[in-house]
Amino acid sequence: MGIEYENIEETGTIIHIAIDNIYAGNIIIADEIKEDAKKGIDLLKKQSKIRKTVMLTGDLKNIAEKIGNNLNIDEIYSELLPENKVEKVEKIIENTDNGTVIFVGDGINDAPVLARADVGVAMGGIGSDAAIEAADVIIMTDEISKIEKAIRISKKTLMIAKQNIIFAIVVKILVLILSAFGLSNMWQAVFADVGVTVIAIINALRNLNTKNMN
Repeated sequence: MGIEYENIEETGTIIHIAIDNIYAGNIIIADEIKEDAKKGIDLLKKQSKIRKTVMLTGDLKNIAEKIGNNLNIDEIYSELLPENKVEKVEKIIENTDNGTVIFVGDGINDAPVLARADVGVAMGGIGSDAAIEAADVIIMTDEISKIEKAIRISKKTLMIAKQNIIFAIVVKILVLILSAFGLSNMWQAVFADVGVTVIAIINALRNLNTKNMN
């Protein structure tokens, strides 16, 4: 239009506005970093088994790099279409030996990647229906930091489940061996059945203790 305008050095999508062929100003559109995003990434990096954090986004390179660097992301891939995100995740999975790839997203474009990743995590409040349906885990509060908490809860749950399985098998094998030599009685058999079940249930109730999970 041949209208003179100010060159704005800002990160984001810049919309210049003119009224009656006279430059009136500009609007900068940019995503804001979630309040707990930095905290969430830091908590994940403190997990001993978290090897790498990667950002996959359709945003422009300068925007992605600014946000990624602010959050201390290890690798940043920008200007990606949905199919490009899937390809990147597949390459990450191929290069991850004996590991689990978690993808976190909230948009409809993230649904294919959420389904492809080993574990898909969607934001329940702002996430699209497609993303929520494709995800394995849904964070209802939209807090990134809750992902690290979910990992800790799952580890504790799995540990307790393994304890119960090992305890039940060991007790039953022990009673069977004693029975084979005629050294067990009815009460020992009852304990191996009902007693083990009660103890396993009581041990499983430890999952309800979440005071130290915050």
